[in-house]
Amino acid sequence: MEKATGPSRGKGKRRRRGGKRDGNQVSREVVVPAEVPAGSRFKGYETILVRDLVLVTEVVRYRRERWVTPAGGRVVAPLPPGIVGGWGANLRRFILACHVQGQVTTERLTALLTGIGIAISKRQVVRLIADHVDEFVSEDRDVLRAGLATAQWVTVDDTSARHAHADGYTTQIGDDRFTAFRTGASKSRAAFLDTLRAGHGEHVVNKEALAYMRGRNLAGPVIDRLEAALQKIFADGAAWQAHLTALGIDQLGVTPDPVRIATEGALWGAIHHHGLLGDTAIVSDGAGQFRVGEHALCWVHAERLVHKLVPATPQQRQSVELVRQLIWWFYRDLKAWQKDPCKRCAAALRARFDPASSGHEPDTTCSTGSWRGFIAENPNCCGFWSAPRSR
Repeated sequence: MEKATGPSRGKGKRRRRGGKRDGNQVSREVVVPAEVPAGSRFKGYETILVRDLVLVTEVVRYRRERWVTPAGGRVVAPLPPGIVGGWGANLRRFILACHVQGQVTTERLTALLTGIGIAISKRQVVRLIADHVDEFVSEDRDVLRAGLATAQWVTVDDTSARHAHADGYTTQIGDDRFTAFRTGASKSRAAFLDTLRAGHGEHVVNKEALAYMRGRNLAGPVIDRLEAALQKIFADGAAWQAHLTALGIDQLGVTPDPVRIATEGALWGAIHHHGLLGDTAIVSDGAGQFRVGEHALCWVHAERLVHKLVPATPQQRQSVELVRQLIWWFYRDLKAWQKDPCKRCAAALRARFDPASSGHEPDTTCSTGSWRGFIAENPNCCGFWSAPRSR
């Protein structure tokens, strides 16, 4: 979609190859003798650089010094970092790189390592992949926090992820710089907001939380109770639920559910409390759990409304194709406006997005209905008028 609606490069000069990463650094030099007849004269060497890969197995015996201190204590020299359960750091790096980056299955990894000469079982390979990954968990969490704190926009989506005979859902969050995946048992809005907290466990009642509750039509007396309470920050979900019980909110039988809306608001407040999603736009397929904050609809999902129409006549088929073409022409011009925004162009784009106000609405019934339906169902497709973002 991005390439199709972007400017054509045309026929330009062919891009030159980049420099080699190894820089022609010679790690070993081998002199190859030649079989020559007697009386031949030596004329030097003909040099050629050959790049090769060497996979060598090692079984290292570490002899750790043991000492007894004057006080009777026992001191044993520590192993080098990276050794886990008798497996070295380089082996762990190789297994993780092949499995994650190379998409090699554990069964094939086991066969590969066994063929090289390492005595290892499939169960041990699985343990090296799944266990002792705390450093990667913290790094992944820090990447998500940094991304949500600095992103101008993020795309979000989810998919089913059944595991251990139980239904689950994997949510993707990211932009053109980072991507994070989180899997859980629910795809509710509260679960999505919990993911956006990026590992923070607090529930916070602040102005953003109260504004969220008002926007979700939470009863005024409930909001007044939360706003009047002295405690505003709660360490975890248990402390927050205890606070709701103390205020008597969990006993209220009103609609919408005050516990659910208040909890979502406290999660939204915690997100802003930690400086995440300041003015970030959330781009999604329009699912209800993703419609929080500054939301924009994905154009691909929006255009499906028109693409799924089944025309009955050639004229209707032509009208549907016309509307689809108008949609992507508009999207191309919107991308150009984002690079060089101005108020006059924004007004013109607004008029084009609502053909009825500009007088350029298609004449046929099919195209009129599909375009009006596109606008009615997808008013947030142009969610960047006030603050254009490069996407």
